[in-house]
Amino acid sequence: MGLIVITAAAVAYGVAAGLLLPRAAYRLSVAPDAPWRDRCPEGHPIPGWLGLSRCQAGGPGSAAHRYGAGPAWTAALAGALCGVLGGVLGGRPEAVVFVAAAPVLLLLGLVDLAVQRLPDVLTLPLAAALALGLGGAAQLPGAAGSWTDALAGGGVLAGAYLVLFLINPAGMGFGDVKLALALGVTLGWYGWGVWAAGAFLGFLYGALYGLGLVLRGSAGRRTTFPFGPFMAAGALTGVLLGGFGA
Repeated sequence: MGLIVITAAAVAYGVAAGLLLPRAAYRLSVAPDAPWRDRCPEGHPIPGWLGLSRCQAGGPGSAAHRYGAGPAWTAALAGALCGVLGGVLGGRPEAVVFVAAAPVLLLLGLVDLAVQRLPDVLTLPLAAALALGLGGAAQLPGAAGSWTDALAGGGVLAGAYLVLFLINPAGMGFGDVKLALALGVTLGWYGWGVWAAGAFLGFLYGALYGLGLVLRGSAGRRTTFPFGPFMAAGALTGVLLGGFGA
């Protein structure tokens, strides 16, 4: 019964958070050095950062128009991600940290898919929040990971991505390096085996997607595509493997 309650709570949190993501994704989906969007496509001011991607310029009784990502599928995806994490990790204290971070990773994926950008306003605070959150979780009974390995994992994965960025800046964005810091902390928590698996799977997922584009004739060898969602998918898989193993 306890696991059912935890999973249900995680799903409810994910759905609620997913409903709030579309407006933030729309506002953040701009080119580098461009100001964040503050108006809908019709030119009406957007109130706040979180909420549905719906605009009622004439007031509550006026006709509304939608923009950006649909809230139904962002809520469903966030609920599924959080539910799976909650169900696998159960009552371990790190579950709260990972479930809380899942909608932020989804938001990063939405922005990266839209404009191939991972904003610093999300990546760097996410890395800090994960490090602090797991540091707190490590002090509680039932924690199944290592905070020192998490910190080391973040530094090593970010360093590896930095080397790749320096070797081929056209094929690897610096935002990926910053995201790697957060994902490395996440993967390092359950040890270096999980870290290696999650890092490898991120590259594998991206390579399979790129190969699919080439085979379909939708891309060439030099075509770039957003890599952040595949990094996040690899890290999620690694955390699930670590949770099962623990």
